[in-house]
Amino acid sequence: MAIEIKSPTFPESVADGTVANWLKKEGEAVDQDEVIAEIETDKVVLEVVAPINGTLTKILKSEGDIVNSAEVIGTFIESSDDLNSNIDKGEEDDVEKTEIKKQELKTIDIKKSENLNKSGPAVKKIIKDQNLDPSTIDSSGKDNRLTKADVINHLDSIAEDDKTLITKVVKSENIGNRPQKRVPMSRLRNTIAKRLVSVQQNTAMLTTFNEVDMLPIKDLRAKYGQEFEKQHGVKLGFMGFFVIAAVQALKKSPIVNASIDGSDIVYHGYQDIGVAVSTERGLVVPVIKDADTMSLPELEKSILGYSEKARDGKLSIDEMQGGTFTISNGGVFGSLLSTPILNAPQTAILGMHSIQDRPVARDGEVVIRPMMYLAMSYDHRLLDGREAVRFLVSIKEQLESPERLLLNL
Repeated sequence: MAIEIKSPTFPESVADGTVANWLKKEGEAVDQDEVIAEIETDKVVLEVVAPINGTLTKILKSEGDIVNSAEVIGTFIESSDDLNSNIDKGEEDDVEKTEIKKQELKTIDIKKSENLNKSGPAVKKIIKDQNLDPSTIDSSGKDNRLTKADVINHLDSIAEDDKTLITKVVKSENIGNRPQKRVPMSRLRNTIAKRLVSVQQNTAMLTTFNEVDMLPIKDLRAKYGQEFEKQHGVKLGFMGFFVIAAVQALKKSPIVNASIDGSDIVYHGYQDIGVAVSTERGLVVPVIKDADTMSLPELEKSILGYSEKARDGKLSIDEMQGGTFTISNGGVFGSLLSTPILNAPQTAILGMHSIQDRPVARDGEVVIRPMMYLAMSYDHRLLDGREAVRFLVSIKEQLESPERLLLNL
């Protein structure tokens, strides 16, 4: 008996999704809890897993197709081993049907492979060059022969490493010996692009800059880093200090923690800090909820956990919703200075950058200090320059005097 494979049940904030990748082919065996397919939404990639051991029999939604919440995207049958264990329950008929279905699938694969021998040289060449399995290609020619169009259509639906890279076969007469690839945007990248353009068009965004002497924090990490890790089980990084500094600055400047909703200003009585994380699929922003109630060790653990989940594509939609302020660290990639773009509907975003030894004046003398440029982009519709500058100076002062921050050792 065929079992339906359905897309995940989406939250109310997610209208639909796109089939990003099928990890299994028709006729391929799947184990219980094994990932069969991936559904990409505007925010995260959701996995579709097998409820029991079985064989994938039919893919109803191809890669790139739009799917709704809990929609049927394929079917599979229970494995013969599991069926045999149910024979005593009077399910001999299901076992027989399963074996018949398996034989049908094998017969189809054999016929498809045989049809390759009847196909023209152009088809054989593309299949060989692209290292394709002819049994996985739907045929439309006479006597089920594979045509060039069949192979090209099949290539158009193949996703590569990032689950969205589709290689197009381009006629050589159009481009000569200069190969090219047409890569459609993933749903996540397309959403990011639209949001960034929307922010630029619908906000009065400005950026103010400052610099911070990171020597006090570096000395603190050098002095207490090992003890901190031993006691709390996590390394003492930089981001935790920035989150605490941002939380305290937000409490002093509630307008920076606010957002615009139509013609209203919404003041948030909590500090939910988004920490931007770059992944292979694009930039995601997990949100540390109630960051104002967390200690430095708790913040460091939360940041590490979210970063790992983001890079593994395991973030849930709930973990990326909300947020009253965002911190982005371009310094991990070597950025010296940049203007971060607002994470709408938030009012402001803080950009961290790489730490560099630079000559600075201290007490009338030129000394070498590890300096970092800070950039704060803000919505000028809600924040005046004075408020934005004061906020950034508050963060600078806290970071240069980390004794104000609680280490919780």
